[in-house]
Amino acid sequence: MAAVETVRGPVPVDDLGVTLMHEHVFVLTPDVMQNYGDQWWDEEERVADAIAKLRALTELGVDTIVDPTVVGLGRYLPRVQRINAEVDIHIVAATGLYTFDEIPHFFHYRGPGSDFGGPELMVDMFVRDIREGIAGTGVKAAFLKCVVEEKGLTPDQTRVQLAVCAAHRETGVPITVHTNAAHQTGRLALELYAKEGVDLTKVVIGHAGDTNDLDYLKWIMDQGATIGCDRFGLDLYNPTADRVTTIAALREQGYADRIVLSQDAACYMDYFSGKDWQATLAQAAPNWHYEHISRDVLPALREHGVTEGQITTMLVDNPRRYFTPAGS
Repeated sequence: MAAVETVRGPVPVDDLGVTLMHEHVFVLTPDVMQNYGDQWWDEEERVADAIAKLRALTELGVDTIVDPTVVGLGRYLPRVQRINAEVDIHIVAATGLYTFDEIPHFFHYRGPGSDFGGPELMVDMFVRDIREGIAGTGVKAAFLKCVVEEKGLTPDQTRVQLAVCAAHRETGVPITVHTNAAHQTGRLALELYAKEGVDLTKVVIGHAGDTNDLDYLKWIMDQGATIGCDRFGLDLYNPTADRVTTIAALREQGYADRIVLSQDAACYMDYFSGKDWQATLAQAAPNWHYEHISRDVLPALREHGVTEGQITTMLVDNPRRYFTPAGS
């Protein structure tokens, strides 16, 4: 039986169960933490809080979260391993690079098109994370994460995307790409991926659910890709009621098999560090948390005529297919 790598090791894809396809455990800025974190970071408090939040999620029937935290978002697997040891949930880890435009100086001077040239370091790093494990933890990445934001395929961003495509071709693992729905950057991603030989059925266009443009969303799915309706609770980008109406319309037109659900939430995100900013965030986005889909979104979808079978397709079948190796 096909298996998928998780923080606790490989599990059969059939055991993933109810899966939220885009949730972070932490989103952090390590160099800021190392220098100023004493003002707002308490390791034991944050670990205990994460354990409690993930346990509450499992009690709502969620079996798996797919965590696209990579370099650029503060990926640190030892902390996640410690938390996962206390919570019976599958956490699927990623490799890749999160940048809206320029790549870090670590890559800037080496690699294709750089001052010193040479092979692409990112490909070797991504493939090593997938095949050997991440930073000596033994945790293997099960998918690739990258970004095509408002600025589009800048020269540096194109380097990242080409590295992701190369790692995908070499390993077969799927891709999740953060996109800007308002600027329809999912089109740029898929057009490049098609040219680079990526299996588009193994691509999730992340944050596509920030728009209600059915033509754009159907175009993505008609290429074979899956749309990530994965920011439930971030009403700033698209209110929950509109997101629900859009999904209901798409499933009525036969697209339920190319939709995945999530919230893009985290146990803690240091973009809003400290008690005051955490309170401000909670006031501005009160539904942006792990439990919103289970408690609010699924009942709303049912009220819009979405069937239990279609909900299972989006939460169970589509994630399972995404992580099932081609030909299995």
